[in-house]
Amino acid sequence: MTPTVAIIAPGNMGAAVGKRLTENKVTVLTSLTGRSEGSAKRAHAAGMQAASERELAEADFLLSIVPPGDALALAQRLAPALTAANKKPIYVDCNALSPPSVEVIAAVIAATGCPFVGAAIIGPPPKPGTTNTKFYASGPQAQDFAVLNDYGLIVRVLQGPLTAASALKMSYAGITKGFTALGAAMMLAASRGGSAEALKAELAESQQPLLGWLSRQVPNMYPKAYRFVAELDEIADFVGDDHPEQAIFAAAARFYERFAEDVEGEKKNVGALDKFLKG
Repeated sequence: MTPTVAIIAPGNMGAAVGKRLTENKVTVLTSLTGRSEGSAKRAHAAGMQAASERELAEADFLLSIVPPGDALALAQRLAPALTAANKKPIYVDCNALSPPSVEVIAAVIAATGCPFVGAAIIGPPPKPGTTNTKFYASGPQAQDFAVLNDYGLIVRVLQGPLTAASALKMSYAGITKGFTALGAAMMLAASRGGSAEALKAELAESQQPLLGWLSRQVPNMYPKAYRFVAELDEIADFVGDDHPEQAIFAAAARFYERFAEDVEGEKKNVGALDKFLKG
């Protein structure tokens, strides 16, 4: 039988995942309680159906797709409904969390009687016809989650502990988002130091693939910087405070924090980076 999938929340990623599933004849439920008009429009466009927490708790799968800082609060909010549900959904935490954070959420869900899958999304919100968005899953029930391969998702099951997918996400995002922060930081430093034009020219001459990558990644980061703050803090936690390189990712989190404030303020950093990349 075609499964019913609950997705919280209908943000850019959640709505795109929901659309991929509804295009494959899956009934997708979501919660619009406290959500913005934009969220409601995204959910409607994706074919997602608004549902109560009781109805969400009776789906076959419940996918948590929220900012990292909201993942634990969501699990705690849904715990009473999940505990009361007669038919327990498989709870799939798809958020960018460190292994210790995943274990905390897994414990909350275990108390409700629901199976738990640790998952990680690598790739952008899926678009029709694309195959570059993957769900990596780990834990005893990960193979059950892989049934959604039959309904448009790409689910890859990892061997190892419950937190294997989390460790993969932290490592991958630490490279991509960490390097984006490093590149943007040095572009800003060069701009302050009067060497921006020379740096760009040298990158174009000796590191063209790197300049091309940064030219795509840095502008794409502008509207997402606020979401990267908690994720980089999770990555720093993953590295561990007994390793000095943890400070790299803690600093990247503060960089994104300052950048997020700047995007809504005077936009000095955005202006300087745009000038570097486009000027």
